[in-house]
Amino acid sequence: MSTQNLTEEMFRSGVHYGYSKSRRHPSTTPYVFTTKNGVDIINIEKTEELLNKALEAVNKFATSGKTILFVGTKPEASQQITETALSLNMPYVGERWVGGALTNFSEIKKRIVKLLSLRDQKEKGELDKYTKKEQLLIAKEMDDMTRNFQGLTGITKTPDVVFVVDSKKEHIAVVEAKKMNLPIIALMNTDCNLKEIDYPIVANDASISSITFFLSKIKEAYSNGASGLTK
Repeated sequence: MSTQNLTEEMFRSGVHYGYSKSRRHPSTTPYVFTTKNGVDIINIEKTEELLNKALEAVNKFATSGKTILFVGTKPEASQQITETALSLNMPYVGERWVGGALTNFSEIKKRIVKLLSLRDQKEKGELDKYTKKEQLLIAKEMDDMTRNFQGLTGITKTPDVVFVVDSKKEHIAVVEAKKMNLPIIALMNTDCNLKEIDYPIVANDASISSITFFLSKIKEAYSNGASGLTK
């Protein structure tokens, strides 16, 4: 895709809408083109530069067979994060970030193992031996664990990279990733701190169209890198 076409697609997706100037984090100031009616308008050309750096990194991660954990729990991002991760066979968190998901993964893994075990027992009818009250309690526990860990059931070790939508909203995930020295890629609006992120993409992180646009580019970059790995 040509630069002009990419710019037009970004504009149509509304990626240039920032938040109000009063919410702006100082680190994003160089990426603000202007302020209109109190709302920051993001410089798309600079966003494109950041996007290209992030896509280059994603491509390299894919070529190296790295696992990316996709995180986006806000309503505008949850479905898109889940669909993108599933299409790439990657782990995800689209409902609620559970503290320790990275820094205490050994304990999280135990919960995942328990969830998978209960599912297996249910399929085999082995939970029928419990009373109705006990079965209801087990069902509730399974629902809770599914909501918290469904996107992590396919992994056996800590992911290699973390991608987040809205680094301010997902600050706990960012903190944990930094503690684990994991590279962080983030779609982040003007209220976020760029200095926390290895590969920031300053753009609208609050609309489905913008989030979908960037996730499609991340997916494409990873798929291209992975296809090179299998050749």
